[in-house]
Amino acid sequence: MPLNCCGDAHQIAVERALSEFRAARPVAIRSGELLILAFPAEGLTERQVAFLQGAGRNARLIIPGEKARSAQAWNDAAAAVHLHPLTLEAIEETIGHRHEGTLNGASPYRPVLAAPSRAELAALALANLSLLLPAVAVADANAGDLERASILSAGAGDILDFRDREARSLKIVARTRVPLEGAGTCEFVIFRGGDGFRDQIAVIVGSPPPGRPVLVRIHSACLTGDLFGSLKCDCGDQLRGTVRAMSEQGGGIVLYLDQEGRGNGIANKMRAYCLQEEGFDTYDADELLGFGQDQRRFDFAAGMLKLLGFTSVRLMTNNPRKVAALREAGLDVVSTHRVLARQTAHNAKYLAAKRDKGGHLLGDTALDVIELDDSLSPAGPRS
Repeated sequence: MPLNCCGDAHQIAVERALSEFRAARPVAIRSGELLILAFPAEGLTERQVAFLQGAGRNARLIIPGEKARSAQAWNDAAAAVHLHPLTLEAIEETIGHRHEGTLNGASPYRPVLAAPSRAELAALALANLSLLLPAVAVADANAGDLERASILSAGAGDILDFRDREARSLKIVARTRVPLEGAGTCEFVIFRGGDGFRDQIAVIVGSPPPGRPVLVRIHSACLTGDLFGSLKCDCGDQLRGTVRAMSEQGGGIVLYLDQEGRGNGIANKMRAYCLQEEGFDTYDADELLGFGQDQRRFDFAAGMLKLLGFTSVRLMTNNPRKVAALREAGLDVVSTHRVLARQTAHNAKYLAAKRDKGGHLLGDTALDVIELDDSLSPAGPRS
């Protein structure tokens, strides 16, 4: 009988692979008969590049379609880039954050783009799951390579299914009461699973009855805004204003999710901030790094609510994606309410990009109060 008392073997293999990637070590990825060695491009060393340059390795760089499209026409979700010559300098230039570079012929390196295999897509997914820059160097491998170097391996399918499995693995691990300024005594409920590297949190404001629609805010963690009061975004205002509004409205639930930087992680969020200082908006900056518009998922937020006994919500959000995610997960979203924060000289461009590119319903200007209305209700926005 197999030893399965330690959990899902598929998830465990990917969790270990994530640790290897975050430590800048390679992982072997299997897909059918194909076996590749994947190295995170972030942290790649000269010694690792020398290995990739070996005869018969067929080394290539896997980058997301957003990165390929920033330099030339490319329609696939990702691209396998064969660099000639393959050097650390060429790799760093290819994954660099400049709008023009290796891929469009503005450098001495000669790239050739091709559609990636399933194993290569899984390697790129592993970088995303590890919250690293979305780029990997891969090479063909064999069983002997794994034995000689004690390299960890994972299945391509297991990597690609990892987030879905995690989203279904939610469980409550702790809960206790915590008094909050301006909101009285609240209850913090800690969930394990969902997404990200840390636990998820539900903050229950007041004592909302499970049998009635409850005010809910799905809030992704923002270290700079929530904790330090950054003026570059509206997150801190939204979080504190939501709790205050819930207290005034008789209670509610804030779901605080580990999805910093729209799911890209704090390091990549800071990289995007550097690009914003050069004039790019928040979405263009992420695209230059190789990310899509929004890496977050909200389906597991519905699972958190169900575990708390709630199936009907009044959702406080400007983001239609959150509304759709809860409805698709089987919750009854009976009304939706905008959450508008202060507009400052520092966040005006950010708010405009969220409205114009992200589809957030912010109106013409942001307000300095939390506004409860039915602007996302089935009847549509108020005029």
